[in-house]
Amino acid sequence: MCGIAGVLHRDGRPASPVLLNKMADAIAHRGPDDYGVYVDGSLGLSHRRLSIIDLSSAGAQPMLSADGRFVLSYNGELYNFQELRRELEAKGRRFRSHSDTEVVLEAFAEWGTTAIERFNGMFAFAVWDREEQRLTLARDRFGVKPLYYADLGHSILFGSEVKAILAHPDYRAEIDIEGLQEYFAFQNFFTDRTLFTNVRLLPAGSWLQTTLGAGQDARLAQYWDFNFHDSDEATSEENYVEQLRHLFEQAVTRQLVSDVPVSSYLSGGIDSGSIACIAAQQLPYMRSFTVGFDLHSASGLELAFDERESAEYMSYIFKTEHYEMVLKAGDMERCLSDLVWHLEEPRVGQSYPNFYAAKLASRFGKVVLAGTGGDEILGGYPWRYYRGTDQQSFETFLDGYHAYWQRLLSDAEASRVLGSTQQQGGRVSTREIMGSVFQHHMSALRRPEDFINHSLYLESRTFLQGLLVVEDKLSMAHGLETRVPFLDNDLVDLAMRIPVRFKVKSVSEEERIDENLPSKRLQSRFLRTKAGKLIMRKAMSAFLPEEIVDRTKQGFSAPDASWFRGESLDYVRDTLINKSSPIYDYLDRTATIGLIEEHLEGRQNRRLLIWSLLYFSEWCNRFLKDTGAAVAEAPALRDVRHAGA
Repeated sequence: MCGIAGVLHRDGRPASPVLLNKMADAIAHRGPDDYGVYVDGSLGLSHRRLSIIDLSSAGAQPMLSADGRFVLSYNGELYNFQELRRELEAKGRRFRSHSDTEVVLEAFAEWGTTAIERFNGMFAFAVWDREEQRLTLARDRFGVKPLYYADLGHSILFGSEVKAILAHPDYRAEIDIEGLQEYFAFQNFFTDRTLFTNVRLLPAGSWLQTTLGAGQDARLAQYWDFNFHDSDEATSEENYVEQLRHLFEQAVTRQLVSDVPVSSYLSGGIDSGSIACIAAQQLPYMRSFTVGFDLHSASGLELAFDERESAEYMSYIFKTEHYEMVLKAGDMERCLSDLVWHLEEPRVGQSYPNFYAAKLASRFGKVVLAGTGGDEILGGYPWRYYRGTDQQSFETFLDGYHAYWQRLLSDAEASRVLGSTQQQGGRVSTREIMGSVFQHHMSALRRPEDFINHSLYLESRTFLQGLLVVEDKLSMAHGLETRVPFLDNDLVDLAMRIPVRFKVKSVSEEERIDENLPSKRLQSRFLRTKAGKLIMRKAMSAFLPEEIVDRTKQGFSAPDASWFRGESLDYVRDTLINKSSPIYDYLDRTATIGLIEEHLEGRQNRRLLIWSLLYFSEWCNRFLKDTGAAVAEAPALRDVRHAGA
């Protein structure tokens, strides 16, 4: 796992090794073990390495292909690299290392962009074709590893994090007004926008190519997409259960490949529990990690948030070496500045518990397994899907789901809070943004199951993408690689065709769940009957205790609703009800404070909005007012490889 960055000056200017060093230094936390820079005229690649497979210098990057034509800067893990290596060797390719990096490079040299479709893993990379003078950027099919780019016309800048782009003087940080509106609707980005003007996140399952030469445009192509559908094959539920169990075990086993120790997160739920169970059977004395919450000042539903007891029970059964951390009111304020700096673009939910979880795990190793993706591919959020099962058309489905996914501000509230900003930068239709997500998933909608498959697609293309950005950025902030076994090619291919009736219960009723209240256990009769991930429960019943398999869904959230009204009240008021707060350069102060007071006075739970406002305030301070932190004084010039050298 690593960090990559680079530049291609289409106008012919030479790439600066000094600036490439600065771009790499901006993301040094992603790869503290090694670094490298490669320059070929107007093209420059830089790399920071976190050594996981083949710890020797033979795995150093940027890496040149055996024939010297291609140069690669790569971030990720390819779990099927050994199979691909054997296939490439049969074609005459020769290898100098035991790394997956070299397999990616030689596969690209052999098959071009079609090689990407063969990769089973998580990755983002840049490859330079010295002969064709062509740059290719690519991401894995699910979007586990991020890759950002800024197309400035004369140049294209890119990096694993936006900070790498900020470190180059060709780019100046400004806020993207359309991105701001998108975020304050969904608490996420459903498009490839970020909060930074002209900085885009390369879409999952896509590659981008551009060539040297003034006036050259970039070509963006999607090579893979989710396709949720009920299979027509005559397969029994028992057969699907057996296939799921087998492919899940295979996925976890694949992701244990490492030359350093592998650990696992362990909450009280079925996803991380299943991963830890399979991994612990193969790794003696495996470590596991849980983050819990101090509940002395919590109330109501939040009293159920702490999962340490269930995690400790599973650790006892699986015989892991278990470690815990307990978060308290005030821990958010303590880490917010660092969290914003590392996460950069705000994403789904209050993510600071993930920051502390990664910090804990990083003290004991470089690799940890996480359960991200299980809910999205196997139907873990039934209270959402039922919102669309009684609809008659795509348009009515879109209307209902759009209203539901406005997690922060409704259209009416956005008009009051963002009114002047919308006039300045142009008002966007968030309904149209949501509708555009489905442009490649417009299957016929005839039955309730079709609408649920539409819901699964939407969440995999949007909500899951936000979760993966959080997982990557906050783990790499601590030099930690997070692997996600549920996002294995074979496992996802199966999950997408499992009939809906085997994933969620068929319920004709409809119930809205307030997403501001992350504990769904006491809110919904759907959850009390365990309506989601039915097939996963059956598949894992062979491994997990019955009380874990039958456990209802529990979100990973702190009791912030109580803390914002109590122990963190002064912090919220000092930060947000402050005339000099930078957020009021973009938001209407009177309208915004009115919504904040609704929460502080107990009239409505707006914990998600308050978190987002606190984040946005710190984001303005770190990236709009403190840009010098990203563009530090140029480091001393280190070893640089030049083409032909």
